[in-house]
Amino acid sequence: MNPKAFRLLAGLALILVLAAPAAGRAVPLDAAQSAAATRSTALLDEVWQTVADKFYDRTFRGVDWPAMRDKYRPLAAAATSAAAEKAVIDRMLAELGASHTGLYQADDPAYYQLMDIFAGGLRRRLRQIFPDGEVSYPGIGIFTREEGGSIFVSGVLEGLPAYRAGIVRGDEILAADGQAFRPVGSFSGRIGQKVALTIRRAEGRPPVDVVVTPAAIKPGQAFLAALHDSARLIRVGGAKIGYVHVWSYAGERYQDGLAEEIARGALKDADALVWDLRDGWGGAQPEYLDLFNPRGPTMLVTERDGEQQDVNVKWRRPVALLINGGTRSGKEILAYGFKKYGLGPVIGTRSEGAVLAARAFLMRDDSLLLLAVADVAVDGERLEGVGVTPTQEVPSPLPYAGGKDPQLDAAVAALARQVGG
Repeated sequence: MNPKAFRLLAGLALILVLAAPAAGRAVPLDAAQSAAATRSTALLDEVWQTVADKFYDRTFRGVDWPAMRDKYRPLAAAATSAAAEKAVIDRMLAELGASHTGLYQADDPAYYQLMDIFAGGLRRRLRQIFPDGEVSYPGIGIFTREEGGSIFVSGVLEGLPAYRAGIVRGDEILAADGQAFRPVGSFSGRIGQKVALTIRRAEGRPPVDVVVTPAAIKPGQAFLAALHDSARLIRVGGAKIGYVHVWSYAGERYQDGLAEEIARGALKDADALVWDLRDGWGGAQPEYLDLFNPRGPTMLVTERDGEQQDVNVKWRRPVALLINGGTRSGKEILAYGFKKYGLGPVIGTRSEGAVLAARAFLMRDDSLLLLAVADVAVDGERLEGVGVTPTQEVPSPLPYAGGKDPQLDAAVAALARQVGG
């Protein structure tokens, strides 16, 4: 597959397309109800038509797509809120059983993260949504996941407000300033102001309040800063085990940031490296694995003013890879190659199996539709729905984890043994 095809992978800056609205099939209601239905099904019709025109599989994976519009239009017409309407559309899209296919709206941090990833062709439209043309949202730098009706912190971006406040993976979020927690809404209009998050860190223990100060998060910058802030040495006996978390691979700047840390940053003196590709966003290119191919020279370019640049950086020491169910898209291609070509142990749990190429489409109400537009095979194999299994399975339950990371512990121990730590 040529490089252009791989650049379709979700997480890369592709041109956003404004999808034309679909007329849809009329629902037999009286005049007043019909007018309301037209208003309330406009988004569903637009999403449906975009899928009809752009979805990667002309057969819609065996789904009768026209029948799906007939099935879900009345439900969308009966929706009493935008959230209810979105839930109907999500159900319709789920019928396709495809990754990289979903509707995102402004109450979800992923909306802004995807908007930033796919912003290349949307600069004019972005200024209608973001006056300064830069995507940002009020937040504290966390990923959350719902389990058993509770909201748990599944990831904390290093260096951002939640990290500085001491929020850790596994914390249950009960409230924000005494109100129901909303990932974006709880911080809207509160940038630079204190917000009290009520959390429970251990099951059965009383909750506590943790004060955070929300910031205007610019996703791309935040992910890159978190990569650099995550880079550190973990000392085990006499061994120095390097660690770095690549939260997003949606652009070459993240690979450049990794190379910078290896060549002259926190990882340059490490005896071994833990490369963490868990959670976050994909978008990686297969050639990024060349970083771990010892063959080939490296080059240091020094300019007249003394500025230096490392070219073709190589990591020639032991390395382990961390993956989990949140490792997706281009990151899975890296995990596949890392495992197949024996670059080191792969530790964690099976990756998501979300390996279709995607594009983003901005709907007329500013919702963002992420849609699979091409199939992908890696060395002739399809990873969609399959994923990559680790060489060492290490579970890591989320609820009340208390910041503990058994997968990282296992990787550090394996590498320490290898380098004699």
